[in-house]
Amino acid sequence: MNKPEVTLLKKGVVFKILQVTGEKDMQMPKHISTKEAVIVIEEGNAIIEIASKERLLKKGDSMIIPAAVPHSLLVMTSLKAIVMMPVESEIEFIN
Repeated sequence: MNKPEVTLLKKGVVFKILQVTGEKDMQMPKHISTKEAVIVIEEGNAIIEIASKERLLKKGDSMIIPAAVPHSLLVMTSLKAIVMMPVESEIEFIN
C-alpha cells in the first residue's frame, strides 16, 4: 500500500509541525496520535474515517483529532496538509 509521506517541518519546545503529502488513492492506514492533533488541508481532498464515520476534508478545512482515537486517511486528489501536535506525541499504527 502506498502511504502519504509525513515530514517533520518544525519542532519547538511544546509543538511540532508535520507535513503530509500524497497522491490520489494513497492511504494512511488506521492509526492513532498519542496526544490531540490538528490537521489543516492546504491543497487537495482526502477522506478521514474516524469514530466509524467518514468526513471529506478539502482545501482550507481543519479538524481536531482526539488523542488515542483510531482513524485513517484516503487521499482523493493530490494532497498537502499540515498536522500540529505536541512534541511528545507519536503516531502509532494499528495492526
